[in-house]
Amino acid sequence: MKLAPLFCGIATGLLVGASTVLMTTPKSGLEVRSSLKSTSNDFRDKLSDIKVQLADVKQAINNLTNSSKEVVPSTIEDIKSSIAQWKTETAPLQAHLQQEISSIQEAMAELESKLPKKKEA
Repeated sequence: MKLAPLFCGIATGLLVGASTVLMTTPKSGLEVRSSLKSTSNDFRDKLSDIKVQLADVKQAINNLTNSSKEVVPSTIEDIKSSIAQWKTETAPLQAHLQQEISSIQEAMAELESKLPKKKEA
């Protein structure tokens, strides 16, 4: 399929549609031109506002990136030191719990050996 006739048809349709709208408008030519001019000025103002806002967003992202480069490594070091401190504080408790578990297992084994064995039928 050739695209040139398709684009020619679309362009012709747009031109005919635009001219029909301009010819059948209830406003005079001067009013239409002033309306188009004010609309284009409003559009241009909105685009410039968007451009300024995008620049602000870009600057905010850059600031956030720079501050995170400073804050994240120190936070990671703080977390590592907290984990190391937690490990050293809980190590004696873990050893004590292991001893308690071993003594409970020994007591259970002793109780099992003292219980009479069931006779098989």
